[in-house]
Amino acid sequence: MKLLYIVPNINNEGGVARVLSIKANYLVEKLGYEVHILTQNEGFSPLFYSFNSNIIFHDMILKGNVFQFFNSFAKALKSKIKTIQPDVIIVCDNGLKAYSIPFILKNKTPLILEIHSSKFIEERESKKNILTKVASNCIHLFKRIGIKKYDRFVVETSGSISEWNINNTIVIPNPLWFASEKSSDLESKKVIAVGRHTYEKGFDRMLQIWKKVVAKHPDWILEIYGKSNENIDLRLLAENLNVSNNVVFHEPIQNIDEKYLEASFYLMTSRFEGFGMVLIEAMASGLPCVAYDCPCGPRGVLSQNEDSFLIENRNETEYIKAVETLIENATLRKEMGKKAKLSSEKYNIDEIMQTWNQLFIGIKKS
Repeated sequence: MKLLYIVPNINNEGGVARVLSIKANYLVEKLGYEVHILTQNEGFSPLFYSFNSNIIFHDMILKGNVFQFFNSFAKALKSKIKTIQPDVIIVCDNGLKAYSIPFILKNKTPLILEIHSSKFIEERESKKNILTKVASNCIHLFKRIGIKKYDRFVVETSGSISEWNINNTIVIPNPLWFASEKSSDLESKKVIAVGRHTYEKGFDRMLQIWKKVVAKHPDWILEIYGKSNENIDLRLLAENLNVSNNVVFHEPIQNIDEKYLEASFYLMTSRFEGFGMVLIEAMASGLPCVAYDCPCGPRGVLSQNEDSFLIENRNETEYIKAVETLIENATLRKEMGKKAKLSSEKYNIDEIMQTWNQLFIGIKKS
């Protein structure tokens, strides 16, 4: 079977690129699929993650104002699909153009939309006024209409089903990309967080929390791995908060699984999450997690007071309390870490990829 994935870009260190590399490689290597990936504006060069050499990459060059951009997108999309002739098309994109694809192609080929973010995601803090509210409502309406034109809508947690409330929705979680026999000993005075330096990842909230934590526990270190951003200077914020000695920033690395093993627990303060791949990675390494109950990934992954602490969104006091509990109670930390390791087993790649396989077979037949 021939699959075509449509995605803005995969030449980055983000979760979508990571997950697509895992799935595409498995489909080629284990299930014998022919996999094509279509990006835009040289979005597959150079690659950060490893993709099987048999995967075929295509690219669209899109420029100009919004009308020129969408016009060139429609023309290029039709041309590429005519050349590739896929059996199934999977769109991994939360941009508005993704919701226009069914109207452009008119469902001549089975279409799947795979979403990796919350319905309410915001890339920056928005002004709360009547104009932004109207614009937001129009965007959500357009997305809803577009989704209904897809043959299947795939989300990553059950929380996303209720968030979108659309009939053709199914849940397929992300698979783990590593299966480690090792677990952290949870003895180091080190905490880890992973993610891009963007508004939705909420690292500014994390640094505010960490300032209060290290006032009581000055010998603990927070390590943040993720792509830096010139528009959000977290290093400067750490300096202004006087926590530079307790925070270490790292650019993304491929062997992040090794770094989880050096930490004692994981922190997430995202404002929005579709799933939270980093949570299951940390759990697979035996780390308990502390996360805000943001829309809407963490609540679908974490088990409150079992393998993690899931904190009411923006409740900084309770978040600090949870962090201090894990710092001060090594026995509890290790008990939760063992449960986290067990919880991660449900994200076994073989089971999840068989779900995808059955979806592709079924949608092709129908």
